[in-house]
Amino acid sequence: MREFKDLTKEELLGYLTDASKNWLAHDGLWFQEVEKEYGIEKANEFNRNAWESFTVIEAKRIMKRFGIGPGGGLEALDQALRFRMYALINEWKIERPNDYTLNFYMTECRVQVARDRKNMTPHPCKPVGITEYGGFAKTIDPRIKVRCLACPPDVKPEGYWCGWEFTI
Repeated sequence: MREFKDLTKEELLGYLTDASKNWLAHDGLWFQEVEKEYGIEKANEFNRNAWESFTVIEAKRIMKRFGIGPGGGLEALDQALRFRMYALINEWKIERPNDYTLNFYMTECRVQVARDRKNMTPHPCKPVGITEYGGFAKTIDPRIKVRCLACPPDVKPEGYWCGWEFTI
């Protein structure tokens, strides 16, 4: 019988990708059940409350796993964003227009694509995103400020689903 320790690098990366998809699928299915029962506003409220805690847990675990010290500024945030659960399953890009700004763009979002495939309206994730990205960044370095560039329910800009500006 094979175990995790017996897997190749490619098998481990494949499994990690599957685990990330499973995590996101569970998150989405949970959300859709709450949305059906209580409506989108209540579902977003519950989701925002959950993300307020989860984003801190995720950031702290990434920092510990990869030796990212607290207070590391935008360089630490840049590194940590690359290890978030969705980093393997969504398409994204990071731009550094100057030394005190980091822009993060979700160019292909599995959540929005799945909702579109099911003929659902886009998930209005901006309030949750503000909590999620703000909490993640503040855990990495409390000096980091976040501003939403665009996120549903905003009109979708060309080239990305959501965009976030981090400054220090």
